[in-house]
Amino acid sequence: MDIESALDALGVRPTDLRPEERAALDKDGFFARQGVLTPAECDGMGAAFDRLSAAEGARGGHEVHIEPTASRVSDIFNKTDAFDRCLAIAPVLAAARHLLGPFKVHGANLRDPHKGGGHQDIHVDVPKNRPDDWWVLNAIFAFDDITLENGPPRAVPGSHRWAPINVPYVNVGDWTPQPLSPEDAARVPADLAAPYPGEVFFTAPRGSVLVLNSCTWHGGTRNVGGARRRVLHLTYTRRDLPQQLVQRAHLTPGLYDRMSQAMRWLLDIDDEGTVDPAMLRSAARASKRGDWWA
Repeated sequence: MDIESALDALGVRPTDLRPEERAALDKDGFFARQGVLTPAECDGMGAAFDRLSAAEGARGGHEVHIEPTASRVSDIFNKTDAFDRCLAIAPVLAAARHLLGPFKVHGANLRDPHKGGGHQDIHVDVPKNRPDDWWVLNAIFAFDDITLENGPPRAVPGSHRWAPINVPYVNVGDWTPQPLSPEDAARVPADLAAPYPGEVFFTAPRGSVLVLNSCTWHGGTRNVGGARRRVLHLTYTRRDLPQQLVQRAHLTPGLYDRMSQAMRWLLDIDDEGTVDPAMLRSAARASKRGDWWA
């Protein structure tokens, strides 16, 4: 299978990405679309988030990253089918095709910043080797209204064209930064937590999605009001790059069985139509014990 046949099987067309969205992704590094999830879907996904978060407690997100001031859950598709709908959002998949070429699922992490918490230093998620060397696209699905009071994401328009800013404690994967040119060094603020000139905030009703080139300078902000702000960060990467969470290493029979061939290919769990049965048996035993980190 290849990317064109996979997207064709899923009913995704280039026209699913609107011209103005494509232009914004190229120029600003991000765009937003409202109404990709229904209120009922947001209710169901929010409830699933709460169940998983309550079960995992302080270990939530341990497969990837634990954040002291936010509730997190990772490896979500092996734990529930509640978020499967987010894998089939046509404008997101069309945007990933536009930005990355042949791509696969990179990671999927739920996040809800606590009251007074959630603020991040401004950062990028991945490096790049050339000016247009895009590695990851991040789609942030909102299950609750995102307001200025409950910790909206911030992003700096056009900053995906700048040198990547390396902040190890918030970068999913650290890398060794290259020396910056004087022009690039001048852009790096003395206080990475402070507001950045020209930054914008993503506020939107629940059911919306923010699609972000992960080379864009961005970060979470503080939830000052305390209202829930549950989101899914669903990321995609080029097929020649590693996944954040290696899906084959965590694969459960339930996930494998309910996915179509095209979706298995996008999840990178079945390139040639076969999966190691021993891996599935081991995952099944872990699933019955509830040891998602085993």
